[in-house]
Amino acid sequence: MRSSRSLRDTAFRINQSHAKFSRDVKKNQLNYQTKTSFSNNAADHRAWIAISCVVAAAVVVLNIEGRRWWCPAGDLSPWSWDIWSQHNSKHLVDPYSFTHILHGVLEYWLLSLLFPRLKLAWRLFLAVLIESSWEVAENSSYVINRYREETISLAYFGDSIINSLSDIVCCSTGFAIAYKLRFWRSLALFLITETVLIFWIHDSLIINIIMLLYPIEAIKHWQMPQ
Repeated sequence: MRSSRSLRDTAFRINQSHAKFSRDVKKNQLNYQTKTSFSNNAADHRAWIAISCVVAAAVVVLNIEGRRWWCPAGDLSPWSWDIWSQHNSKHLVDPYSFTHILHGVLEYWLLSLLFPRLKLAWRLFLAVLIESSWEVAENSSYVINRYREETISLAYFGDSIINSLSDIVCCSTGFAIAYKLRFWRSLALFLITETVLIFWIHDSLIINIIMLLYPIEAIKHWQMPQ
């Protein structure tokens, strides 16, 4: 009888010890997760500050390049859908805004491939850095002249600063969309957007890249208004 009671007491003590150990493990895991979460939030906070600094630097350089804040024609409409008018690339949104969304999709794919372990906020920082650098380069005299000589953008004289900022936001939006949709669905979105732009304005991101780097006269002739 004594032996049976002793065994029961021993089993009870083991169960109690196991329960206490489990509670301690869970408590330590919670503390670790809380600390990790706080450190992640701090890192993300630094990434957003870095993004803000990059955008601010781009605005300063665009000012130095002589870009105006808004359309010199004075039209206050937030959008301009006619790519042949003087309002193109001078308002908040235009058909080429969709190509900048595709910039973000491409940059998400590329950066996720090159830096898969890098935190998402810092990959977004790199995407904004790339896009802001492109906006500065795009509004340089060399690239503006290149556009006017080799593409259908015959009346292109650079973006307004607001338009450039909108392009950066569009790129960031495309980055977020690609993150949410993942590869195959974002690829479908990319192809659909390219197709719509080709039928709509006879231009697209891929055609724009081709015509900027290796102009093809047949494509340029097809793009011109009939």
